[in-house]
Amino acid sequence: MAADVKKDEDVPVKMRDGVTLRLNLFRPAGTDGPLPVLLSAHPYGKDSVAKKKRGKWSLNPQFRIMNQPAPLRISNQTSWEAPDPVWWAQQGFAVINLDTRGGGHSEGRGDLLSDEEADDLSQVIAWAAEQSWSSGRVGMLGVSYLALSQYKVAALNPPALKAICPWEGFTDAYRDFFTPGGVVENGFARVWLFLTNRVAKLNINLAVERKKHPLRDEWWEKLTPDLSKITVPILECTSFSDDNLHSVGSMRAFQNVGSVHRHAYTHRGPKWATFYGEQARAHQLQFFDRHLREKDVSELPAMRLEIRDRLDHIAEVRDEQEWPLARTDWRRLHLSRDGRLTESPTKPGSVSFDLKRNAASFEYRFDEETELSGPMTLRLQVSTEQAADPRLFVGVEKWSQSKPVSFEGSYGYGRDSIAQGRLRLALRELDTALSTPHQPEHTFRTLQPVRDGEQMEVLIPLSSSATLFHSGESIRLVIAGRYLQPRNPLFGHFPTHYEPSKTGKATITWNPNRPSTLEIPVIPPKLRG
Repeated sequence: MAADVKKDEDVPVKMRDGVTLRLNLFRPAGTDGPLPVLLSAHPYGKDSVAKKKRGKWSLNPQFRIMNQPAPLRISNQTSWEAPDPVWWAQQGFAVINLDTRGGGHSEGRGDLLSDEEADDLSQVIAWAAEQSWSSGRVGMLGVSYLALSQYKVAALNPPALKAICPWEGFTDAYRDFFTPGGVVENGFARVWLFLTNRVAKLNINLAVERKKHPLRDEWWEKLTPDLSKITVPILECTSFSDDNLHSVGSMRAFQNVGSVHRHAYTHRGPKWATFYGEQARAHQLQFFDRHLREKDVSELPAMRLEIRDRLDHIAEVRDEQEWPLARTDWRRLHLSRDGRLTESPTKPGSVSFDLKRNAASFEYRFDEETELSGPMTLRLQVSTEQAADPRLFVGVEKWSQSKPVSFEGSYGYGRDSIAQGRLRLALRELDTALSTPHQPEHTFRTLQPVRDGEQMEVLIPLSSSATLFHSGESIRLVIAGRYLQPRNPLFGHFPTHYEPSKTGKATITWNPNRPSTLEIPVIPPKLRG
């Protein structure tokens, strides 16, 4: 512990139902306040921090399990995906790391992602605002579940909560994590559900319940925050490097919250190294200085947009106002013969592939420098044969000099594609209320039959990205019946795993009247800088 930081351990906060939650409180030494408060809340155990053994530091297990593609610097008081309390206390904040109900040293049994959890947090926020060392102004900060726990309590608008910073947090458990595209994720989801049941006492076993609710019914709806009710200032990290977990949902939060002061920090770098890095911290500090300390500092831009041309090179960083960008030139590339993508419709054609073993690919070469920043949408005319419950997986890659160009991906996987998406064909029904012109959404509420030989038109939304292509480089579209990355802990996209198509063949067709297209978001070069 740094000499200039004071720590109070297991501070009790009694809930109105008599259950006691416990937190660790960090403050600058030698001052009694009043201080602005930063709160992080999670079920993982606030005291699971680095330990010194035989003269060497050993990070907590999560940091060791997940690949760390870049070095990060944190204090020995930093628990998994929580803000570094020593650093923030040194900046003049009171920092609270809370064990949620049933987690760590807190009493009771918890309910993850629930209204009850949000009510607990609202009580902790009120308690923090009333303490003698507090300025009465509370913010929230954290990654992943420490981001998820912010949405529902912010929607309650507790008076003392003045700003939130969810750093990469999905917003729809069904659509973003457990069943994206209607396809069951049973890789990381299974690991996470097992671990949360190990570290926290919970009322509901989500692993059991999710199997009872294969469609997006009212049970899933109750887990979903109402983003429109969030009105406090928000800084949302909407990275492009976590497509299998947080990227889609965090961008949805930026787009749909009711906050007047809404800001997005985009990046395509490593998750944890970025969060604890100097640039991101400076962004977070400026946000909280303005909205917690009420300092006369500049308002953050609506969006910090980072564009990369490869994994380890940032081509440009600039300020933007919205997402998708209003000046986007939406172009449709048509699937055509010989594996080409063309700007104009071509003669009728088709391609067939085995859903279990093979894939179809199409390529388009750029003849001038081109930026693609925004979401993409794939429209397909497709039929299947002898396929039991087929699903399609889509990846969009960048190619240069006949080789794929890699980008940072989920769980520290550094050989990712630009964007991806997937769809269980039986859940192809569109949600007309949620869909927007360039971002379709599906209801996932109604199973539709998939009959042999019957042509279906399907829309598959792909994750957002911001990528620069140089002249001569290509975009490659890949479509398969299984996840496109290998499941291997050494070189695959581990621990991701989506339930694949098991049998059958898919045929994609196109003609001038019923084209199959990939919509791409081109940013006009004269307006980019």
